[in-house]
Amino acid sequence: MPDFLRHGPGTGLIFIFCAALAACGTVDSASNRLVNVFRPYKMDVVQGNVVTSEQVALLKPGMSRVQVRDVLGTPLLTSVFHEDRWDYVFTLKRQGTESQSRRVTVFFKNAELLRFEADALPSETEFAATLGKMNLPSKMPELEATSESLQKFPAPVKAAVPAPLPPLPTSYPPLESPIR
Repeated sequence: MPDFLRHGPGTGLIFIFCAALAACGTVDSASNRLVNVFRPYKMDVVQGNVVTSEQVALLKPGMSRVQVRDVLGTPLLTSVFHEDRWDYVFTLKRQGTESQSRRVTVFFKNAELLRFEADALPSETEFAATLGKMNLPSKMPELEATSESLQKFPAPVKAAVPAPLPPLPTSYPPLESPIR
């Protein structure tokens, strides 16, 4: 009887397991497959302002800050040291794909748009396609309400006009009592 079996069946099993493990040349690939099966879920991380090529096409030199904000939204970065510069930054990190990063910088002079710099930006449809594996319809639905669809909703009820308020007093009582 071999010596390793005299010390108990547990020792023999450990010896056989170690021998099988040492003889196996594909331990690394097998362990990698096992790790891939039990990989934790990582959420999509979307940060910043989504700016599309259609939005940037609307920018024209001479626009006011309010007009630029109406088109692009509130800037992600504004600096006290660079008052005439707004930065729009966007990042998208998804599990299993390369992260996306885009930047648009808008420059002002005397509160008017002077120029802007932008990375290559996707259209709104291209960006929506990257968000998920959605099947985009070949024809976009119409977003106009027809008179038939409006019939489903009741007509708004006009609120009753409240009675006029009484006139405000012209004199007020004293704040302090008279001195005696």
